[in-house]
Order: sequence, then C-alpha cells, then structure tokens
Amino acid sequence: MNIPPIFWLAPVGSILALIFARLFYSGMLKSDPGTADMQRIAGYVEKGSLAYLRRQYRIVAIVFLVVFLLFSFMAYVLKTQNGWVPFAFITGGFFSGLAGLLGMKTATKASNRTAAGAMKSLNEGLQVAFRSGAVMGLVVVGLALLDISMWFLLLKYFVPESAESLHVITTTMLTFGMGASLQALFARVGGGIFTKAADVGADLVGKVEAGIPEDDPRNPATIADNVGDNVGDVAGMGADLYESYAGSILATAALGVAAGYGMGGVVAPMAVSGIGVLFSIGGVYMVRSGEKATQGELLKALARGVNFSTLLTLIASFGVLYMFRDAFQGRHVGLFGSVVVGLVAGWIIGKITEYYTSQEYAPTRYVAEQSKTGPATVIIAGLATGMQSTGFPVIIICIGILLSYAFAGGFGKDVNALNMGLYGISLASVGMLSTLGITLATDAYGPIADNAGGNAEMTHQPAEVRQRTDALDALGNTTAATGKGFAIGSAALTAMALLAAYIEEIKIGFLQMGKTSIVVDGVTKAIRETNLTDWVKYYDITLLNPRVLVGLFLGCMMVFVFCAMTMNAVGRAAGKMVDEVRRQFREITGIMEGTAEPDYERCVEISTAAAQKEMMIPSIMAIVVPVVTGLLLGVSGVMGLLAGGLAGGFSMAVFLNNSGGAWDNAKKYIEEGNLGGKKLEDGTKNPNHGAAVIGDTVGDPFKDTSGPALNILIKLMTMVSVVFAGLIVAYGDLLKRILDAIYR
Repeated sequence: MNIPPIFWLAPVGSILALIFARLFYSGMLKSDPGTADMQRIAGYVEKGSLAYLRRQYRIVAIVFLVVFLLFSFMAYVLKTQNGWVPFAFITGGFFSGLAGLLGMKTATKASNRTAAGAMKSLNEGLQVAFRSGAVMGLVVVGLALLDISMWFLLLKYFVPESAESLHVITTTMLTFGMGASLQALFARVGGGIFTKAADVGADLVGKVEAGIPEDDPRNPATIADNVGDNVGDVAGMGADLYESYAGSILATAALGVAAGYGMGGVVAPMAVSGIGVLFSIGGVYMVRSGEKATQGELLKALARGVNFSTLLTLIASFGVLYMFRDAFQGRHVGLFGSVVVGLVAGWIIGKITEYYTSQEYAPTRYVAEQSKTGPATVIIAGLATGMQSTGFPVIIICIGILLSYAFAGGFGKDVNALNMGLYGISLASVGMLSTLGITLATDAYGPIADNAGGNAEMTHQPAEVRQRTDALDALGNTTAATGKGFAIGSAALTAMALLAAYIEEIKIGFLQMGKTSIVVDGVTKAIRETNLTDWVKYYDITLLNPRVLVGLFLGCMMVFVFCAMTMNAVGRAAGKMVDEVRRQFREITGIMEGTAEPDYERCVEISTAAAQKEMMIPSIMAIVVPVVTGLLLGVSGVMGLLAGGLAGGFSMAVFLNNSGGAWDNAKKYIEEGNLGGKKLEDGTKNPNHGAAVIGDTVGDPFKDTSGPALNILIKLMTMVSVVFAGLIVAYGDLLKRILDAIYR
C-alpha cells in the first residue's frame, strides 16, 4: 500500500518547526544580555542546570539499557515481540530527553535577556520570554513528528507487505511512545523534586524566617530555586508534553488500522499535526502587548496567537480528512466533528483552569482573603478550590468522550462501530494537541519569566523592572496551569484510546504465538477476523469479573501511592535544604549584611543528589506494577488497572495542579499590594503574606511534582501494558492457573 502524498506534511512540518526554533533561539541570543551581574547570575543557573541534567541522563541511560536488554530478550529469545521494539524504545527516550535539553538550554540563556528586555519595556520582556518559550514548543513538536515520520518510513520499507503489516507497524511505533513516556516520568519526577526542594527551602527560611524578598541574593537556595525552574518546569515539562503529543498520534494511528481505515487512518493524525505546526509558527508572531498591560490584557495577547493557530488548524484539518473520505468510508465529516470536540474541550479546560488559578478571578482571591485568619484557612481554602475545580473538567472530558465517540460512528450498528468510535476519541486528543507548538510556548514562557524576576532581584534592578517581570511571572503561573490542563485532558483521551490499542496488541501476541483462532460465545472465530468486542467477551472484561474489579482498585491505589511517594520525596529533600540554608545563615558571617556571598553550589548539590535518589522508586513502580498485574491477573486485570488509574489520575491531577496554582497566585495577589502587601506601613512583616507563603509552599509539590507527573503515569502504565502484551498473553494470569491447580 503506497504512502499518500499528504503524509509529507508531517516531516515537512517537523523540519520547519526545527528551523524556526533555531531562528527564535538565534534571535534570543542577539538580544541584550543585560549587565555583567545579570550575565553572572544567569551563568550560575545555566551551570547548575546542565550539571543536573548530565547526572540525571547518566542514571536514566542505565535504566534504558536494562529495559533495552529486556526487550531484546523478549524479542529474540521469547519471541513475544518483533525485533524493532527495543530500538523504537531507545529512540523515543533519546528524542524526549533531547527536547528537554534544548528547551532548558534556551531557557537558561533567556532569563537575563528577558530581565534586560523588561528594563526597556514590558512588551520587550514579553517578546524575549515568549519567543524563547516558542523554541521549546517547536522543538517538542518538531522532534516528535520527525521521529514518528522516520519510524513510519523505516517500518513501511522493512516490514513485509501483508494483511497485518500496518498492525505491526503501528503497534511497534507505540513502543517509541513508551520510551518517551519513561524518559518524561524521570524528567518530571526528578525535576519536580529538585525544584520544589529548593523552592520550599528558599521560601521557608528566606521569606518566612529571615524576612528577605524572594530571589534575594543573600538566600543560599535562590540559585538552586532558579535551576529547579529550568530542570523541572522546562526540561521536565518539555519531555512530558513531548510524550503526550507523540502518544496521541501513535495511539490514533494504531486505532485507525483497528477501525478498518487502513493507510488513511494511520496518516491522517500525522498530517493534521503537521498542519498544526505550520499555523503554530504563525501564531507566535501575533503575541505582543502594550506597556501598561494588566494580567488580563497579557492573557489576551497570548490568547490571540493561540486562537489564530487553532482556527486555521481547524479549517485545514477538514481538508485533510476530506482528502481521505474514501478511506474513512464517507465518515470524514463525523471525524472532523471529533477533532473539533478535542480542540474545544482543550480550550474550555484551559479556561476553567485559568479561572481557578488566576488572581484576576474570585477563587484565587478567596484563597488570598483567607490569609487574614492564618495559614490553616489558606490551606483549607486552597484544598477546597482544587477539589471544586475538578468538577467541570471531568464533565467536559466526559462530554468530549461521548461526542467524539458518537461523531465517529461509535453508536452505530456497524460491526466495527466500537473501533470507529474509539478512533474518534483518539483523533480528538490529536485535535487537542495539534497546536502544541504555540500552547507549549505559553507554558515554557512561565519559568523563563520567573527566572527573569529572580535575575532582576539578585542584581538589584530598579523597582519598575521587577514589577514588569512580576507581571510576566504571574501570567506564567496561569499559563503553566493552563498548559497542565491541556496535558492532563489529552492524557485522558489518549489513555482511553490506548486501552483499545492494548487489545490490538493482544491480538498480535496471539498471532506471534502461532494461534489462528479463539472461541467467543461458543463460536470459533479466526483471529484475523475478530474485532474489539470479541476480545472483550473472550477475556470477560466486565465489572462482574473480580479480576477487573481488583485491577480498578489497584489503579486507583497507584495514583495515591505515587503522589504520596513524590510528595514525601519533596518533603525529605526540602528538609535537607532548610537545614543547609539555616546553617549558612548561622555560620557564614556577613550574609545578611551583603558583605559575604552564600555557598550557592552546595544547595544545588543537595537538590541534585536528593532528586536523583528519590526519583527512582516512583518511576520504576510505573513499569513494574502493570507487568506484575498482568502476570498475576491477566489481560482483564490489566484493563481494570488502566481504567482505575485513568479515572483516579485525571481527577487527582486536576485537583493538585489547580490547588497549587491558586495558592501560588494568591501569594502573588498579596505581593502586588493587596491585603497589606509584603510589609505593613510600619515596615513589619505582613502576617497575611506569611500565611500565603506557607500555602504556596504546600502547593509547590502539588502543582510542580505530583500533579504534572500523574498524566505521564497514566499513559506510561498503558504504554508498558501495550509493549508487554505479548508476554502477558504467553505467561499471564498466573493466579488463576495456581488456583485452578489447587482446586483440581
């Protein structure tokens, strides 16, 4: 089967994305780097960030080598996988890590230039920060589409032409998604532990105990805090959304084959994504603001670029689907409806997130108001706000699932209706992430603006410069929360689609074992002629099956245990940081007077060591639990595990992200001069601000460690299940076998 010419939109879009990323990077380097002090501080941050990533990548490389050898054993000895799987896994991890590294390198060089731009005007600071963030967005989509395109062309050439060749190609490519997900989880968990350990230590000792401003150069942890913004919120987030983007395309391609759409079903999501890249580049050029812009006006400036990209991508997507109308058997209009649903659902979730986390709106201001009665009520209000904020996103995702399923023909009477409906759901996730090039730019821009504020504070710039960087930083908190909303929304849709891809891989596993038929409802059916419904019946995937119920409980449990482990990791690492900052204040004379420089490197070393140690167990658990569940409970147990993790993980992620965002911006609302500001008229510390800082400290691991990592956990468990499906088919359901042996 020949590759349609429109496929080339994907590799062309990927190359253009990388070209424009290079142009924006070069433009950032040519902008004013600021004073010698600004460059010196930025140099500290860049050095610490690169040192952390080098150490993390060495450790992750060992894990990848072990998994590569395991996959090679499964492919070449056990024969439960094809021989391409180990190599696809490696490239997924490599490109995910590369995207994070390039984005972080850009961010570390952009912080002082953003601060220097803010010395001239608010718009100039916005331009430098946003276009530097666009480097991250375009690198992510460019490398993802490039890797997907290369693997598709490679496998299309080498996999022998047969009735199963597209099945083999698309399910093999899902392994590339597992590599990306595993690297992303290490990056998110490790980076999140690093940044929040430094942030909590800097806030609790510096702001609360010592009463010095945020990012004050006298605070030993402030460089580590800025390093953390880069390794967690840039490198970690880039790897995170890289795997979200790639996973949605790969899952849709696999389901396109299952739905009977052939080459059209495989190529369409790639082409739609390629078009989204082109219009994302155009949207970047539309972001600009006036000098006296409020946060609301800054949000409108960013929205202008996003809305432009979204509208044009939507129009062009219809053209792509129309070109495949024959492959889609005339259902192209319905499938376009699924794409629209995904885009609209993502936009609405973003707006809901903005409402609950921006200080422009009532929920965050309510959290700030609670500071009048102390930190306890701030924490209660933040928890309640986060819990309440889950309501509408869950409803929107539910509506999105039903509508995209219906538009694609899922409720029809066609024998393949279930597969067609699931293809629609997966295509909705592609629609949601089709403009990731610019939506990720609005996310990556946040930590750059935050670091710019730190740079301005540490180099003692005039008050108006810090006011401008604070305005950009507050906007960044909201856009970061919005980006996390997009990520978890797409994760929910992609993970549901991957459930169906898992069944498709089960079918391939049976064929690799040499089986040609199964018995469904007493009737023998050829495996090549089975559909998803047949396999649901074959494995009794219903709520009345105790293995499914046990799996559901295990999936929900994984969400809570994973969050507990990552939060405790932050707590332990932050404790070490607090002790170190107190020690330096106590033992290094002249710090508070500004006559002696703190030992910044020691704080960076503490966060680095803690992050590397603490990230291993939670990350490895995400691999081990699905495999062990499959070996003990079989396919039905794994389906329950994935469903429980999906439902529990989505709600928990929204709660954690929005609680943390509300606490953070409640603190900034007070720092803008509301409720007494940082200090009272007599110069004493404002207790309202102190209470809000404690709330923000509690929220730090919520929004920057546990919450963002959950959407990766959801998909990684599913990807692991897909990749190990052949092993589970051959050796799974041991518990039943043991019990049957005992019973006999």
